[in-house]
Amino acid sequence: MKKITLLIITLFVFYNALQAQETGRKVPSVEIKDLAGRTINTNTLKNDNGLIIIDFFALWCKPCVLELDNINELYESWQAETGVKIIAISVDDTRSTSKVAGFANGRGWKFDIYLDANSDFKRAMNVNNIPHTFLIKNGEIIWQHNSYAQGDEDELYELIKKETALLKK
Repeated sequence: MKKITLLIITLFVFYNALQAQETGRKVPSVEIKDLAGRTINTNTLKNDNGLIIIDFFALWCKPCVLELDNINELYESWQAETGVKIIAISVDDTRSTSKVAGFANGRGWKFDIYLDANSDFKRAMNVNNIPHTFLIKNGEIIWQHNSYAQGDEDELYELIKKETALLKK
């Protein structure tokens, strides 16, 4: 049992070290679609106020939906205080993408939503599991988090406030 526990801890540390290495790199240039079906390049995902959250999700992923619901409740106050922009990227396949807009509207999500039906952007961002959340500052990945547990949005918001303060200096 001790060997299994040690193995799990080692894998967790290794995984976190790999994710830490992923910070500091630029967001790759990939074509995705908006909900109207127009193709856009991820290079155009910008925010004049500096910070962008990119959150990969799928309709079938309950933790993804819970995370986006919880962030959506806070989004207007986050925007007012920090100017952060949230972009949700659906990785649903081509059979499900037609349901994304209705689903998001039904939940009242106020952020931008794009479709990555072929998972090109997902692969380019090295996303293996969803939900996977990135914080982007001036086109560069400065933080990322995989999975979701209630309260993770609080950790994210603290980081957003810290980075916003640095941008204002």
